[in-house]
Amino acid sequence: MSLFKARDWWSTVLGDKEEFDQGCLCLADVDNTGNGQDKIIVGSFMGYLRIFNPHPVKTGDGAQAEDLLLEVHLRDPILQVEVGKFVSGTEMLHLAVLHSRKLCVYSVSGTLGNVEHGNQYQIKLMYEHNLQRTACNMTYGSFGGVKGRDLICIQSVDGMLMVFEQESYAFGRFLPGSLLPGPLAYSSRTDSFITASSCHQVESYKYQVLAFATDADKRQETEQQKHGSGKRLVVDWTLNIGEQALDICIVSFIQSASSVFVLGERNFFCLKDNGQIRFMKKLDYSPSCFLPYCSAIVSEGTINTLIGNHNNMLHIYQDVTLKWATQLPHVPVAVRVGCLHDLKGAIVTLSDDGHLQCSYLGTDPSLFQAPKVESRELNYDELDMELKELQKVIKNVNKSQDVWPLTEREDDLKVSAMVSPNFDSVSQATDVDVGADLVPSVTVKVTLKNRVALQKIKLSIYVPPPLVLTGDQFTFEFMAPEMTRTVGFSVYLKGSYLPPELEGNAVVSYSRPTERNPDGIPRVSQCKFRLPLKLVCLPGQPSKTASHKLTIDTNKSPVSLLSLFPGFAKQSEDDQVNVMGFRFLGGSQVTLLASKTSQRYRIQSEQFEDLWLITNELIIRLQEYFEKQGIKDFTCSFSGSVPLEEYFELIDHHFELRINGEKLEELLSERAVQFRAIQRRLLTRFKDKTPAPLQHLDTLLDGTYKQ
Repeated sequence: MSLFKARDWWSTVLGDKEEFDQGCLCLADVDNTGNGQDKIIVGSFMGYLRIFNPHPVKTGDGAQAEDLLLEVHLRDPILQVEVGKFVSGTEMLHLAVLHSRKLCVYSVSGTLGNVEHGNQYQIKLMYEHNLQRTACNMTYGSFGGVKGRDLICIQSVDGMLMVFEQESYAFGRFLPGSLLPGPLAYSSRTDSFITASSCHQVESYKYQVLAFATDADKRQETEQQKHGSGKRLVVDWTLNIGEQALDICIVSFIQSASSVFVLGERNFFCLKDNGQIRFMKKLDYSPSCFLPYCSAIVSEGTINTLIGNHNNMLHIYQDVTLKWATQLPHVPVAVRVGCLHDLKGAIVTLSDDGHLQCSYLGTDPSLFQAPKVESRELNYDELDMELKELQKVIKNVNKSQDVWPLTEREDDLKVSAMVSPNFDSVSQATDVDVGADLVPSVTVKVTLKNRVALQKIKLSIYVPPPLVLTGDQFTFEFMAPEMTRTVGFSVYLKGSYLPPELEGNAVVSYSRPTERNPDGIPRVSQCKFRLPLKLVCLPGQPSKTASHKLTIDTNKSPVSLLSLFPGFAKQSEDDQVNVMGFRFLGGSQVTLLASKTSQRYRIQSEQFEDLWLITNELIIRLQEYFEKQGIKDFTCSFSGSVPLEEYFELIDHHFELRINGEKLEELLSERAVQFRAIQRRLLTRFKDKTPAPLQHLDTLLDGTYKQ
């Protein structure tokens, strides 16, 4: 939206429910006063012809009675109005009005008034041509280079060009391949007609080609227009613009050159006389009309273009550069520039429903200030009563729409998980890859207890790899109210590496049916459970030395490791165990030491990645231990430097393994290709009826297989 609005100089609304189009507006000194002031000529589809001469007392005034010079009802719809030298024997300007089946030329004259009513204007019909074909639009000019007069060319809806030499009909020619009529303009410099076809092409036709192709006998039949009188034309040049053309204008900005402007649905084009593109501009809006005109500085050779769009905007371009944007109160379908009452360069716009406005450009932004709100005293008793009523309404709505509090929603289904304290008597582990150790398994039971009827219940279990489950998906179609379901599954370690944590998650998705939604409202509930450390670890022999060490500082006295990790060490006489060893399934070992004098714990191992699981388990068990003691300010910290070097070494080692793996895959692929090629050659030798030596192909096959 533009910050600046068009400065309204004069405006009016024409008629009641009348319709207008781009050919219904014209500016010219139609009454031949010679003072250089233009009149506004407007014709409507209802047949009304109006001529205005605005004289506002101050800027922004509406139309006064004396501004309307003439209003005539011509009965037939007015398609287009133009002003030119249309009458023979004189160079005075006359008004040409195009109807669907008739072309009329009028003279407009005024009589000085002797009383206060002012001057009187009238129109006089000079001549008319009855058309045998339905007209669409027209253009005029000095066809063939004639001097002192203008000829008229009318385009019919079936693609025929009819040329009139003032009072006489000259000839008619059909446009080749015409389907729908397009905009029509005349270029005086090249003496040709420019139009746009339904094939999205801009076409140029020479007037001389049109004239000389007509038979001499037809020239004598000046007043007869028969259906078969049209002849086909030969096009001078064409240009495919790829879209429907809305309007065409011819502008001469230098004496030796002229430009053809074409307004499309998404672009506007500037063409040379020979049809080559001078420049084009892609538009970001849907245009409704345009008007190119010469720049005030002729030496620059630039062209200004007014383009109206369907967003009530009028944009001014200098060639392809946007110079100004202004807002209009309506969508313009026609725009003209003229001199009105000594106001040079007045912009006249017309909308399709008859809003006629004369405006000029300026910086007069519309500033709106909100009025002050009258203050009033508050009645707190009334506010309390209104609040109680609203709360009552909200409560009733919640009940009627089956919206329940959070606590009730959580009570719809309770999910609990219980991990067995003992391992399974018969391990459920299968297809494990952890070395020679016996892999145990532990049973986990998940219990679902619902308060209301539920449907489409689906239980999903997740544990971090390499831990695996004997079953991870359980489905129940329906559960009646106050019903309990229990499912059991086993967890065991399948891979030779360690899981990132020993925590599992049970997620239940279900639907709760209501009266308004029998299919049910989707809900999700979950429950987490912890797996025992013995599932992946066995008691081991502590080690005094290690390559990687990690020290954890606490703010409380050290706790006996026997209390934290029961079952991983034998109980000593003083119940104080400060050294404990762990051996993971797969072979790696970790040692945990608790300081007797300071509040520190040390975890050490030969493998850097093995430190995390015991460190995490130590912190969790310390927090649980002090929570049972009622101590809430327990904290753990790490004061040493972050072991980034070891971390990056692991990343580099992993990267090298990935690269070596890719190289081995490429080598294996090459050997496989070689192996298959040797097999094919051996198969060919064996199938040959004439035995031939193998030439060591069998040796080569055996060597390739070993590689």
